[in-house]
Amino acid sequence: MKDSTLEQLCSLYTELTEEDIRILKNTASTLQMYADLSDAYMFIDCKMKDSENAIVVAEAFPKSVESVYENSVVGKIVFDTFEPGVFYSYRQGKKSVIRQAVTQEGRSVEQSVVPIKNDLHQVIGVLIQEKEVDYPAANQNNQQKDSLGQGSIDYVMGDNSNDMPMVSDLLMEIFLLTDNENKLIYANPVGVKFITEMSRTEEIQNRNLVELLPFLNPVYNQQDDVFVFELTVDHKNLVVKKVRLRKKDKMRGTLLIIQDLTELRTKEKELMMKSVVIQEIHHRVKNNLQTVASLLRLQMRRGFPEESRSYFEDTLNRIFSISSVYELILANEDAEDDDVNIVELTRKVCSTMVVNELHKKVNLIISSNGNRILTSSRKAVSIALIVNELVQNSLKHAFPEDVQGEIVVDFLSNKDFLELHIFDNGVGMREPKTSLGLEIVHNLVVNDLNGEFSYLPENIGTHAVITFPVSPEVIIYYEKENTDS
Repeated sequence: MKDSTLEQLCSLYTELTEEDIRILKNTASTLQMYADLSDAYMFIDCKMKDSENAIVVAEAFPKSVESVYENSVVGKIVFDTFEPGVFYSYRQGKKSVIRQAVTQEGRSVEQSVVPIKNDLHQVIGVLIQEKEVDYPAANQNNQQKDSLGQGSIDYVMGDNSNDMPMVSDLLMEIFLLTDNENKLIYANPVGVKFITEMSRTEEIQNRNLVELLPFLNPVYNQQDDVFVFELTVDHKNLVVKKVRLRKKDKMRGTLLIIQDLTELRTKEKELMMKSVVIQEIHHRVKNNLQTVASLLRLQMRRGFPEESRSYFEDTLNRIFSISSVYELILANEDAEDDDVNIVELTRKVCSTMVVNELHKKVNLIISSNGNRILTSSRKAVSIALIVNELVQNSLKHAFPEDVQGEIVVDFLSNKDFLELHIFDNGVGMREPKTSLGLEIVHNLVVNDLNGEFSYLPENIGTHAVITFPVSPEVIIYYEKENTDS
């Protein structure tokens, strides 16, 4: 194979760099030597961009043995379904050995796969060695006695025992095997039901499958011996995997594995509709909270006793904290995901409170050690209210007029627990006084977060700590791990 072909395929179908392609070209230049030395077929496959499949970019066939491949397979698509060893080596960066793989020509081979890496230890391709595996022919006399061609599939499945049900009989996938004239010689129970329903006849054995199911005509007409099709027939969503079976130069038949994804697609649509409904509910909750806040502001403008002002302001801040959760959910591009980044949420809640306190000269510092912390919307509401109450207390009581200060909100974490520290360098307090705000904090920490709330003694200022366990509802993406929490 010419280097220019490898370059063209890599440039068109992959995201490899020029340096990566140079490494592959050097490897490809040795393929023929290794093919002749080992009497094996050598290939280089590369992962395709914007696809879960791979593509063959180089090949070499041994000169001393009869060819397994009738034609060049350079430029052929490689599917994970048929060559799992290729994709295992890609994902894991390790060697894999598959004792019985299926070639692009539909033949059984023993396959060894080694990852090809660049200078950054990234897998840029895989080097594949294949040797044909020759299996004895199935007993023809037994085939005639088997119902719906059980013996025919024994060869394919590698099982000549009739004492136990075939693996294919226990699967929900449809298994169909036709001979070299496309006549049906095997169907598992699910396959029998499928054919009789779609063809409206029970006379199916040894009938031409394309005549029974005309929608399979493109599958059989496709020249590739190994391919995957997606079909929609009579409101059914099907994925058809085709493997043509050969022995040497003789065509033995075609194996079809069909998955009926109709129910799965229906459930996906239902989930999408539920996601849309949930998003609409979030919109309405946010809008209703904003309406309540507007009514409170209107009441404040109409006048009220001065001693009630702080209660109105506290209530407005609580409403805003809850509303912030839904704003972040709605800003998420993934409509199905209602997880909330609580570091971002904390920044949003705190910064608004500091801005509203124009007469205060307070610096706000929020730290998470570079980690991203996500929680469910339910827990996020609780955390937003907790942060609101404790930061609001610092703003109100820690700093007298014209006194500069600092409020720090810090997230510390390890594998089991998450700690939320809120401390200031204000006047401090001797003993926490009972208040509605602290009751809210205590109840939310204990009942919603299953955690603990306490104040730590400090020489200067006030230091509140909330500790709660990491759970499926609390996910931490570590950039750096805190070791002192």
